[in-house]
Amino acid sequence: MIDVIIIGGGVVGTAVAYELSKYKLKTMLLEKNQEVGMGTTKANSGIVHAGYDCKSGTLKAKLNVRGNALFDELAQNLNIHFRRNGSLVLAFSEEEIDALNKLKAQGETNGVKGLRLLSQSEVLDMEPHINPEVMAALYAPTAGIVFGSELTYALAEAAYANGVVFHLNIEVYAIKKTEEYYEVQTNKETYFAKTIVNAAGLYSDDVNNWVSVQKYRIKPRKGEYFLLDKSAKHIVDKTLFQLPTEKGKGILILPTIHDNVLIGPSAEHINDKADLSTNQDTLSRNIEIASRSIPNLPMNLTITTFTGLRASLENHYDFVIEEVNAGFITALGIDSPGLTAAPAIGEHIRDLIVAYLKPAENPDFIKTREEMPLFHELSLDKQKELLAINPTYGTVICRCEKITKQDITQSIHRPVGATTLDGIKFRARAGSGRCQAGFCTTKLIEILARETGVKPWEVTKCGGDSYVLVEEKGGLI
Repeated sequence: MIDVIIIGGGVVGTAVAYELSKYKLKTMLLEKNQEVGMGTTKANSGIVHAGYDCKSGTLKAKLNVRGNALFDELAQNLNIHFRRNGSLVLAFSEEEIDALNKLKAQGETNGVKGLRLLSQSEVLDMEPHINPEVMAALYAPTAGIVFGSELTYALAEAAYANGVVFHLNIEVYAIKKTEEYYEVQTNKETYFAKTIVNAAGLYSDDVNNWVSVQKYRIKPRKGEYFLLDKSAKHIVDKTLFQLPTEKGKGILILPTIHDNVLIGPSAEHINDKADLSTNQDTLSRNIEIASRSIPNLPMNLTITTFTGLRASLENHYDFVIEEVNAGFITALGIDSPGLTAAPAIGEHIRDLIVAYLKPAENPDFIKTREEMPLFHELSLDKQKELLAINPTYGTVICRCEKITKQDITQSIHRPVGATTLDGIKFRARAGSGRCQAGFCTTKLIEILARETGVKPWEVTKCGGDSYVLVEEKGGLI
């Protein structure tokens, strides 16, 4: 009998797994994709929001501010990249300045520290590329940036090190409640658990509705982005917002934790939970809106466009995190600021599970995760030391990001390691650069096939049937 089954291996599911690993519990995480973090998490803006724009008194506001506060220690313990770069909400009229004052008051009610209204000159001193027509801005120094995929992998590795069992490529299709336990039916086998955590993201409504009398519907909110080359990084340091609307936080311009520039997302409610297409008209509107913040954006430096889907609840603003049946805890509508709130959601759900099962603490809990440094990030002395041990540290496979053969190999052999090209991309950055894997794909396939023991034509981009090569009559085409 399993104590806890977590359904969903995104940033929320892995945060719950990490928190539960602090207790003596038999915890299992089921993820339908071949890798953790391959749903909403991988197409996230990477912003650690300050928390001023959440409606006061909501669970979103509470968990946003708490999650933000957890990031410094969490980043240190998990050895991940994190920077408090701060954010600016820009105003271009007197009416918008009035709205900034209301936003500041709301943030202070929510408990956000250090909020300050900046004058035009202060804004332009801080960010000289901003539109000179700006009149004021709300500055939030506690806002930050992180790489959502790296956070997810780190949480998964730490949970794994503390005994959580991960099963990937397993899709749950039914849950039945008996008097003593839950029967979880999957495409591979049936599991039995005392408690369930529904962290299924876009599909959390389906999982909830199998068990709860309160039915919900996820209506995905589609957001399209531009990613600019690192040579554009000089244009922005803070995360730049325009005033939020009922659809969300608007079109942003921000630096990523890896020194690219991100522009987006749009906000369009759709019905198809698998629609990751981009649309030229939507992307053009993104540029038009973003140009109000920074004119003459260097769009010629675009290296890719992509789409993310947010798990927005239909006709419901707030997160829904509650015990909807004895031992069944659901996390619904975890859209923005879900990444920021994830560490706090992990705590919140942990407390509900602990109250229900009353487990002892894990005396052997390991709170730190072994670092996964990339070779080019190391000091010259450390590089020389590693090269003397293993020459593959010096074999560069991804020239754009300076990723070596050993960087890639270690990403495969980490706990809950990479088994797809996207798994390598989001762990070791190979294929993330200017050429978008145009030059290194064949080498990555070769390494992945050799290290995982599969045939080259069995390697996929992101699991499922996303094959890159085709085998026919014993040969490769």
